Amino acid sequence: MGEYEWPAGPDVPAAETVRRCWAATVAALPVGAWITGEVVGRQRFGVFIRIHGVPDAVGLAEVGGMPHDMELPAMGAEVTGKVVWHADHNCQVKIKLDEWDRSG
Repeated sequence: MGEYEWPAGPDVPAAETVRRCWAATVAALPVGAWITGEVVGRQRFGVFIRIHGVPDAVGLAEVGGMPHDMELPAMGAEVTGKVVWHADHNCQVKIKLDEWDRSG
């Protein structure tokens, strides 16, 4: 996966599916909602999250929204966080991470 590519894999919805379902995703995950999910992609700038209960959504937790001493969670880690913004231009649910299972 390149620096800004969409994460890929059998459990990650395709970018077109995410775009097609964007209105339903925004309705299901309003700003302030708490989410749980699994890290499905890692980049310098943050992690992509498959959000549990909303199969056609992909979240992004950016490094800038994490405490300075926090390391990026590993691939497959279970995370929790809060929805802080909807990025309409690329159909991403922006997440501020709360915690994750560091054994993942």
